[in-house]
Amino acid sequence: MQSPQHEPVGAPIARLAFRPFFLLASLFSVLAMVVWFAFWHGDILLRPHGGLMWWHQHEMIFGFAAAIVVGFLLTAVQNWTGQPSLRGALLLGLVGVWLVARLLIAFPMGLPPGLLMVIDLAFLPLAALAMARLVIRAKLWRNLVFVPLLLLMAVANLAMHLGIMRGELPLIREGGYLGVLLIATLMVMLGGRVIPFFTSLKLGRPKPADWPMLEGLSLWSIYAVVLLQLAVVLGVELPAGLLGWAMLVAAAANAVRLARWEGWRALGEPLLWGLHLSYAFIVVGLVMWALALTGVFRVELALHALAIGGIASMMLAMMSRVALGHTGREIRTLPGIGIALVLMFAGALLRSPMLAVFPQITHWTYNLSILFWCIAYLIFLFHYTVPLLTPRVDGKDG
Repeated sequence: MQSPQHEPVGAPIARLAFRPFFLLASLFSVLAMVVWFAFWHGDILLRPHGGLMWWHQHEMIFGFAAAIVVGFLLTAVQNWTGQPSLRGALLLGLVGVWLVARLLIAFPMGLPPGLLMVIDLAFLPLAALAMARLVIRAKLWRNLVFVPLLLLMAVANLAMHLGIMRGELPLIREGGYLGVLLIATLMVMLGGRVIPFFTSLKLGRPKPADWPMLEGLSLWSIYAVVLLQLAVVLGVELPAGLLGWAMLVAAAANAVRLARWEGWRALGEPLLWGLHLSYAFIVVGLVMWALALTGVFRVELALHALAIGGIASMMLAMMSRVALGHTGREIRTLPGIGIALVLMFAGALLRSPMLAVFPQITHWTYNLSILFWCIAYLIFLFHYTVPLLTPRVDGKDG
């Protein structure tokens, strides 16, 4: 369905969720990476709740990535349902909940950990409620699947908070793993909808016919990975190797799925090859994770293949396209965006597969991957801050 058109009302930043969340999350990620870079060089710029190690893990998942997911979903749901999505004061209120949580976790000011937890946990259920309201009203049950995924992200967030409050490091670790796998699952779901469509549109040819068995296996295998990781978070002891085999099945199914989209035909368009390559990194990350579970290397290396190469790079490519289309601008690769994507993938390679092979270069890979991220997202902010803050160029609402 086409999104409804209204007379533009209020500040542009509050007209659709992609505007505030894409802008603030991108800026936050750069600031968070600067703090993390300083930490690795012995400078403590921040004394956050949970300590800097916990803060970095938690905030990149539930600060940066969760905000972009919510911005995308609350924008897309308007197109899916044909009904006005969250906007105006209610949208700014949701942004305020996210922003207050970021500030209080960074500067806790002696507040009780339980209070910080409650404030931070409110964001994702509120976003899920806003989305569920529109999907249920329109009876588009296919899109209701995003609601439990948002709520499961809140469960993963809860695990990380309880872990730090109780001093249970395994709960922190496994909750963080669940958060990353849930966001990777969302990327698989959304990528499967938009990547073949965008590619076929650019190439001027029909997208590949759906192969229901492959589509089902691609999605249900990654769902199985999430459910198994949720079981781990809840303290269930899984049969040896079960999670690893589930990851390998998900990786194989999604590798075949990706190959059918013919990404090699779009090598001249960064906004397309960026999406294809980031999807490939999800496959790489799942394979590495399965190997890590056998003790070949640390799970943390696989996690960063997913987090940087898969999730953050796909988000950068998606935002670069969505922010143009939804502000009424021509969809094209702006100068430097291709370089930004190359830097993100280079950072993912250095921080994950390269480090697995050459662990002795840890210091340099950490430094370069952080710098590459900052440069990439600063390029995005350079081009998109003004469009995100100003009205659509075609005079329409949104």
